Amino acid sequence: MSTAAITQAKTILVGVDLGLPNFDAELHELGLLALTAGMQVVARACCKRRAPDAALFVGSGKADEIKQLALLHGATEVLFDQSLSPAQQRNLERHLDMPVNDRTLLILEIFAQRARSHEGKLQVELARLQYLSTRLVRRWSHLERQRGGIGTRGGPGEAQIELDRRMIGETIKRTKDRLHKVKRQRDTQRRQRLRHDTFNISLVGYTNAGKSSIFNSLVNARVYAADQLFATLDTTTRQLYLGEASRSVSLSDTVGFIRNLPHGLIDAFEATLQEAVEADILLHVVDASNPQYLEQINEVSRVLAEIGADRVPQVLVFNKLDAIAPDRRPLSLEDGFELDGVSVSRLFVSARDGQGLAGLRQHLAELARHHAASRPARAVVLGESGAEVQLGTIEP
Repeated sequence: MSTAAITQAKTILVGVDLGLPNFDAELHELGLLALTAGMQVVARACCKRRAPDAALFVGSGKADEIKQLALLHGATEVLFDQSLSPAQQRNLERHLDMPVNDRTLLILEIFAQRARSHEGKLQVELARLQYLSTRLVRRWSHLERQRGGIGTRGGPGEAQIELDRRMIGETIKRTKDRLHKVKRQRDTQRRQRLRHDTFNISLVGYTNAGKSSIFNSLVNARVYAADQLFATLDTTTRQLYLGEASRSVSLSDTVGFIRNLPHGLIDAFEATLQEAVEADILLHVVDASNPQYLEQINEVSRVLAEIGADRVPQVLVFNKLDAIAPDRRPLSLEDGFELDGVSVSRLFVSARDGQGLAGLRQHLAELARHHAASRPARAVVLGESGAEVQLGTIEP
């Protein structure tokens, strides 16, 4: 699925309700991802199953319905919210007579479109190569061996596909080597910050929670920020001035997370995500206006645990309060909040109108001063106006 193809595709979204909560929200998020990739969504198809069908994921009857729906709307591609096995993908394409892709490849394609830095492009290319290497038998059938000599009949051969598999394996190895060099450069930069006793803060959170907007407001930068999924992929680090009393502070804006983020991307972005692992504090930005913000918090926490950053102290920064009427704000924002049984401090801000940002700066300055003195950092819960409403502690 090339970038040109994905831009022009009239797409049918398919979601299978396997009994998990928030199915409607998940299918809505798939639509946002398709829109981000430039797709034209012409129809949606849903069904309930206890378990996926081994051959077609949705079963033959539902596959026939999807085919008729595609003919009715002139669709050129079908996109599944769940990950498909290579066999299921191949069987569906034969049954529907059109390209079939899944959420994993869609996210990889979006990352490929959005990556700007050399490191980001290498990371995305590695993840795409690893994904496509399992689907060579489906994607490369045009490279089957041709007919033999006079009087013989040649069928599909293995010679060409084996060459292609070897070629893609060598490309993966070269890409890993190049990423390893980039990782060494990042390690050098981190050692330099440690040598200067820098207090490291990393912004993490669900995609489109407003991390880049907060980053721009705090360090007066111009990192690309937009109301869309994965607006920026490349990690950016800037010095953050918090007043004469605080030590040297660096702030890093990292890639956003999302539900079912492909493992290949997590592995490929190891060098980038290492900023979160080695941070002194994580600013976990949350879209407070999203009805599923609790699920998004849990998803980010799951990815942080997967990369080994779950023990880094966190501060929850609830963003986009300007999008919520005061009388409709979630009650849990006013109550105590815990992550994995640990009480965490919370701040309420709006990157759009600057609400609460002064309190955020003050809080970070205090954390930096306490960390410099090697004492437990006082965790202050600030109201949306920046006023202190509760005290706690965060261990450095």
